[in-house]
Amino acid sequence: MKPYLFFLLCCLSLRSFGQNTPDSIHREDFKTENVKFNSAGVILEGSIFIPKHTVAALVLVHGSGQETRMNSFASFLAENGIAVLTYDKRGVGQSGGIYAGPEVGTNNVDASNLNLLALDASAATDELLIHMTTKRILLGLMGFSQAAWVIPLAAEKNPKVKFITLFSGPVVTTLEQLRFQFYTNGNSKFWETHSESDVREHISNDPDKYQFAPTDPREALSLLSIPGLWLYGGKDIQAPVGLSIERIDALKATGKPYKYKLFPQLGHNTASSKEPVNFAIQWIKGSIPKLVEQ
Repeated sequence: MKPYLFFLLCCLSLRSFGQNTPDSIHREDFKTENVKFNSAGVILEGSIFIPKHTVAALVLVHGSGQETRMNSFASFLAENGIAVLTYDKRGVGQSGGIYAGPEVGTNNVDASNLNLLALDASAATDELLIHMTTKRILLGLMGFSQAAWVIPLAAEKNPKVKFITLFSGPVVTTLEQLRFQFYTNGNSKFWETHSESDVREHISNDPDKYQFAPTDPREALSLLSIPGLWLYGGKDIQAPVGLSIERIDALKATGKPYKYKLFPQLGHNTASSKEPVNFAIQWIKGSIPKLVEQ
């Protein structure tokens, strides 16, 4: 396996939430439905969760890895009044297409694959809207780690996306991300012996080990005018949080309605912790309905 593909595997996964089939989920406060939809010539399959009292809706976008639909996480969101569409990633589970990723020896962060995944997220957005009983519910995208490159592209492609939420999503180029991950080398004690200035110097000066056109999420983010929330862990060794926050601040300075929240004691798996997830839910409930009234 090529080294850069190994490092790109080390991104946020929601396997800890469990991947129950919808038929095994029975709740009185929401209903589920399996769906199929077309994206870029293939059929993707997923599940929709519709609460009895819906305050917002969103599509869940995967991090890296061979990820299936995130039904347990979707159930939790639905219990909190958020309608969700979650789907098996392209080429994984019951979805068609060809999966690109480290497990099969291919590069999953080249521009062509990221754009393809963005088309999938956009198609999922259109599918979820078909199932909403009221058009006054605003719909967004929520994603994890590697989705930080996919979601801005999808939101730029689809004007129906009205907000974005990212857990541990780097605001750096794909090549900068590689430099950081090679530097930390998966060392859980990295921040005990390295400083933020060490990281900045390394990202700025380390020569790239692999040559491919980088994707910079700021290109799409600079074109969007929708609210965005990023949630970070201060001990993250997979995403360069300090640099990402600095770049969000720079986008905010241009008038972009972006926000971030730092949880100093957490690492990369912010979506596996109660506090960041609850913060995201309250942000969606508090901020998004106000947009409907405008």
